[in-house]
Amino acid sequence: NPGTHFAKYWVHNGYLMSEGEKMSKSLGNFYTVRELLGEFPGEALRLALLQTHYRRPLDFTKDGVRQAKATLDRFYGALRGCKAAPAADVHPEVLAALEDDLNTPLAVRRLHGLLDDFNDASRRDAVDGEDGALVSAGRILGLLQHDPEDWFRWSPANSDAMDDAEIDALIVARRAARADRNFAEADRIRDALVEAGVILEDKPDETIWRRK
Repeated sequence: NPGTHFAKYWVHNGYLMSEGEKMSKSLGNFYTVRELLGEFPGEALRLALLQTHYRRPLDFTKDGVRQAKATLDRFYGALRGCKAAPAADVHPEVLAALEDDLNTPLAVRRLHGLLDDFNDASRRDAVDGEDGALVSAGRILGLLQHDPEDWFRWSPANSDAMDDAEIDALIVARRAARADRNFAEADRIRDALVEAGVILEDKPDETIWRRK
């Protein structure tokens, strides 16, 4: 785009493998970014890559991306329901890791530490900037850039996943069934949603949901 630049620095990554074997076109064991983005959120791909130092060999596996997605689910789950996190400086330990030869695995570990700090403050109902510190540190790594609700509503491209409107309608129907003490119907709706890959979480004033 006009007035912007793509990158200031380039680094060459280590040896690249795919599912335990050398990645090569002749073996047909490679993935395109377009294909992977149809199957996984972009941030899950990014985290899977960041967890290995760029100088070291990388064994890229889809299981590794799934684990990265589950990790991000925990981060977004912690932030879910919070007000917009206030702006904050990036934590110095995260910056120090990145300044140490772009040590992204260490930066990710520091990010987990900030999540622990935030969860501890939340349990004590004493959050005082921990959310902003977590989000700022995540964003310098290209993570935690989504609204948590949008994150949990993501589904793979070309999937037969139940759409958001249908899920919301079933949750309303389940709420009505519970209000009428028709618990069998409420359980049936919940089980149907679970079968469709939707997990419900009942709060005092609402029911929130996420995709598996």
